Amino acid sequence: MSIYVGNLPFEVTQEDLVEVFAEYGTVKRVHFPMDRETGRRRGFAFVEMEGNDEEGAAITALDGAEWMGRQLKVNQARERENKGGGGGGFNRDRGERSDRGDRSERGERKHSRF
Repeated sequence: MSIYVGNLPFEVTQEDLVEVFAEYGTVKRVHFPMDRETGRRRGFAFVEMEGNDEEGAAITALDGAEWMGRQLKVNQARERENKGGGGGGFNRDRGERSDRGDRSERGERKHSRF
């Protein structure tokens, strides 16, 4: 299991989170996802602890707690949703199929963008 920790100040470090979560057990890993465009942290992190009991205790104690001037959102991390975008490409078709006879019948010029 992994813990989602949201509403973090951008200046929070891995050491800061380890220190806070260590009160509830052994911290195995802390991960800060980075914004692809800016390379900056995104304001949340994932924390993995040694056992489920430790993670449960940390979630119970820290969810809603104020830390560094912010109210933390702490819960069990969910699996990443597959949004099905397939890599962010563009649609070459754009709904203009060359097999559509209605365009040529109206005298409209067919064109291809690619």
